[in-house]
Amino acid sequence: MKSLSPRTVARWKSKLIFLALATLMIFNAPAVFAGEELYRSLSAAGKNKESSLFMELYRNGQNQNWQAAKEVQFEGNLRFLDRDDAAGDKIPGIFLVRSLEGELYIVSIPSDDELKRTGAEGYYANLKEMLGNKLVFRALLTEGVLDGQPYTFIRFLEPPAQLMLDKIFKISIIFMFFFVMLGMGLNLTLKDFKLVLQKPKGIAIGIIFQWFLMPLLALGMAWALGFYHKFPFIYAGMVLICACPGGVTSNLMTYYAKGDLALSVSLTSISTFLALFFTPLILTVLCANIPDINIPTGLIAQTIIGLVIVPLIIGMSIRQKWLTFAVKATPFFSALGVFALLMVIGVGVYTNVEKFADTQRYSLTFYIMVVSLSIVGMLLAAFFPKLFRIENYQTRAISMEVGLRNSTLAVTIALLIQDLMGDFYSSMFVTTAIYGITMYITGFLMILLYKKILPLDTDSNPDPG
Repeated sequence: MKSLSPRTVARWKSKLIFLALATLMIFNAPAVFAGEELYRSLSAAGKNKESSLFMELYRNGQNQNWQAAKEVQFEGNLRFLDRDDAAGDKIPGIFLVRSLEGELYIVSIPSDDELKRTGAEGYYANLKEMLGNKLVFRALLTEGVLDGQPYTFIRFLEPPAQLMLDKIFKISIIFMFFFVMLGMGLNLTLKDFKLVLQKPKGIAIGIIFQWFLMPLLALGMAWALGFYHKFPFIYAGMVLICACPGGVTSNLMTYYAKGDLALSVSLTSISTFLALFFTPLILTVLCANIPDINIPTGLIAQTIIGLVIVPLIIGMSIRQKWLTFAVKATPFFSALGVFALLMVIGVGVYTNVEKFADTQRYSLTFYIMVVSLSIVGMLLAAFFPKLFRIENYQTRAISMEVGLRNSTLAVTIALLIQDLMGDFYSSMFVTTAIYGITMYITGFLMILLYKKILPLDTDSNPDPG
């Protein structure tokens, strides 16, 4: 791989400036409150075969005085809670509406006769297809009480409509990330994968740390600091970032660290293809015992195939057939990659900015944990390879590859699946975004530290460029 041009370095400097500004935005956000506890209790009731709460809520909603209900219009998301198949009642589940402010409403669907009489059948058609979207609701709200617990019921006055900005944002994410990975494929050749045979120890150790030890480190840290039990979606975000492959950032930092750039690129390439299997597997296994979390493995696998594997193969094929075009197109795709990351994190932070001010959830301990995950992972990966006599030149590349992940992929997955998972506070996005912002800082700190713990003999090591 050729050395980085001044233009490329300038682009990455502007990228780091933006990330610093985004960090300032985070610490100046207002507070937010939400109905997460109610959601948890309803979720537990849906999984309890003996509970009749769903049926009682259905009847309670039917019996409300809807003529006296308050008319409102607001933005929010639809959620759906399944009912255990073995339950005695015939309610398959309930739909919920969560406002952007965090209020939780139970959807009361009118009887079939009332739907026909009022012509409102279309208001409740295909609701499950809207679960992943940000919607505008024009509806009626009314208060009810069941067994001493207050509930707010909602009925639609018109079909929920997806926000145009939300639709544009999600389409833009999909298209841009596709082309970003296509651009990554334009820089890859088969020899990047053949390095497995030339440097098997370095590749094997890098993969072991990436896919096995880092996720376990995330589990251990979240458990020790209480996030595993108290804030499970923060823990899921920790696992998600460790379940994503390395990215071009690790290659860039390896270049600055004077590490084995060829090894870094090969690890990134191999881990990206392995992500199709390991990303959903690691999330499923490490989150299996948390009742609040249901990982949509199929959606994650489809996302990786469509947005990672396919464009990589297309990009590699283009490079093999039209090398001149691939070389000329690389600067464009490099700029697109920076823009895509800025857009995903920037818009994601803007639309979720109020979440960051929840100082109980996103406390100093939270930030220390996220930053420490990157630092501790890179430190362990800096010392462990020495047991296998891996030279410092290669160890620097392995260390960077372990701690610097494809944060763009992580935040994209978090944004796409958060509504389906019931992630009320967008905690997976917040966690992966903070990791993506701070890993540049920890990466440069490790470069300085490598001079002490992984010194190089510049006379015997090849030029990393």
